[in-house]
Parts: sequence; structure tokens; C-alpha cells
Amino acid sequence: MPCTVIVGGFFGDEGKGKIAAYLAMRDKPDICIRGGNGPNAGHTVIHGGVQYSLRLIPSGFVDPSTSLLIGPGVPVDPTVLLDELRKTDSERRIEVDNQCAIVEPRHKEQESRSDHLSKKVGSTKSGVGACNAERALRMVKLAQQIPSLKPYVGDTVGEVQKALSENKKIMIEGTQGTFLSLYHGTYPYVTSKDTTASSACADVGVGPTQVDEVIVIFKAYVTRVGEGPLEGQLDRDEVARRGWTEFGTVTGRERRAAPFDFKLAKRAVQINGATQIALTKLDVLFPTAKGAQHIEDLDKGAKAFISEIEKQTGVPVTLIGTGPKEEDLIDLRTVSRSARIQAAPIVRRN
Repeated sequence: MPCTVIVGGFFGDEGKGKIAAYLAMRDKPDICIRGGNGPNAGHTVIHGGVQYSLRLIPSGFVDPSTSLLIGPGVPVDPTVLLDELRKTDSERRIEVDNQCAIVEPRHKEQESRSDHLSKKVGSTKSGVGACNAERALRMVKLAQQIPSLKPYVGDTVGEVQKALSENKKIMIEGTQGTFLSLYHGTYPYVTSKDTTASSACADVGVGPTQVDEVIVIFKAYVTRVGEGPLEGQLDRDEVARRGWTEFGTVTGRERRAAPFDFKLAKRAVQINGATQIALTKLDVLFPTAKGAQHIEDLDKGAKAFISEIEKQTGVPVTLIGTGPKEEDLIDLRTVSRSARIQAAPIVRRN
């Protein structure tokens, strides 16, 4: 750190919750602030043997010393937020920006009634799209107007800027994935706002020159929930055979899957200005990697796969997820590339 942005590189579901939780425990940021979208985006964290499915609370809650903020660009559903505060015991260290837009029940009803959103586009029906549309029309309610949020509302931008001026550690947690971006994704099968690193910064009031690191997260294969194109999509039987069957955190819908897309990864690195790559679920692609915490524990095939990602994107892979728990991870941020990945021919997996 001091100021690090975390974003998804594909279509969401890349493991941002796991990476954010690990960085919170390992680096102990002073502030973890949520940018990106609202309760239509779910992050899964396994901490202390408990699985948390989070839709608003930053995944950095796992470190009790970290302040948790929600930036003004994030739509907030008060019911979801208050429920997560109780489940994570975070009431005393959360602050919601006074300018966060409020997702109301009528927003959810609007999305459910829309055939275009609920059937064609594949909306989560969380009301976030309708809320964002209303904000663009300057008609939405703000957090500062909601009595139930009064104890938690404040000026998060001021808090972040003060922390930056004091050289404190800031972690900005984005949501969803690069190619669900309203501007850079597979329109119209996208979410209702931009999901890239630059937008996450704008969501929390951080300027581009204040960012030190941008970590783009890729899964070892590509998954997508809902409608929209997916290059190289496999049929359900093949997905099951490979052990790639997954379900969405928010909707519970089955995710479609395809092999790792190097071309898409390179594009995501470019759009986000990535300085590092985090790779998750390597253990699903290479079962011998399960639970590994050192690069030496990986076989040649796994090392070759990582090397190929670095070669095609031009960015180092510094964090490697090898299991669901936050400690199932290889951290290479202080290790030279030559010491990380021994030269090996790329192993093509069908």
C-alpha cells in the first residue's frame, strides 16, 4: 500500500473478497473503503471458519483495527447494510458517506417488472440499476436523509483524504468485473455503472495521482452469471467434469464457465492500469496446488500457466489463491520474478 485499488478482471466472481480479506489481515490498512456498485455485487469471505457473503460491507472487516467506509458512489440498501453490520459486528467502525444513493423497495419492483432487465439483460433485481438511473436524473434519496442510517453517516471522502495526507494505508475495494462495465463491457449485458479502477477511485473521492498500486484479480478460469457473451463457453457437463461448477453469491444462479481468456486479461490490465495481478482458484485448475503457500510447492504446469499470464499481460502475478480460506495464498509481492517462476513451457489445458 499506501493506496491500493482492487478490481475484478473478468465478469465478476474472481475472488475479490478473498484477496481483500487477505490483504487486510496481512497489511493491516488503516481504511478499507468500498467503491463500485451496491448490493447487486457479492463478495465471499471465509474467516475464522465462518463464510460471509457480503454485499456492502468491505471485505477488510476481518481486521478489527481497520476502519470501514462506503464511498459516495456506492448505492446503499439500508436493510442489507444494517443486517451485514450485525453479522460482522462492525457497527462501531463503519461510516457511510452522506451522499450515497439509497436503494428503495420500489427500485427492486421496477427491475422485477422490466422484461428487458430481468429477462434479456439478466439483472439481479437488487434495485441498483433503477437507483443509479434515478440518481442520474437527480431524484434519488441520499444516505443523509435516512434516519436508520444516521449513526453511521459521515464525510468518508474527508476521512480518506485526511488519511492520505498522513500517509496511512488505504485499500479501495471495487466490485463486479471489468467487462461488466457500462462503458467497457459487453453492452447491454452489463451493470449500471463503470466497474474499472478509475471509477472505483472516483466513487470514493481519490484522484489518479494518489494511487500507488492497482491489483486486477483473475480467476484461473472465466465464469459469468446471467446473460451475455462468454468466449469459449463450455457445456454444463464439461464444466462439472472439470470441477468448475459455481453459483452466484447474490442470486444463487449457476455460473457459466470457460477457460482462462488471455486476450481479455490483457485488455483488463490495460483498462485498469494494473500494476499487479492476483490469480485465484489455481487449485481448481491444478489440484496439486491446493493449500500451497510457497511458489516452490507448485508443479511445473502451474508455474508455466502463471508465467504465460505474465508474458501475455506484461504484469507480474504477485498473489496466488490456492484454496477458499484467506490463508490459502502465495504472496510474491517481495519476491523477484526470476525467483518466482522457473522457465517452463506453457501447458495447454483443453
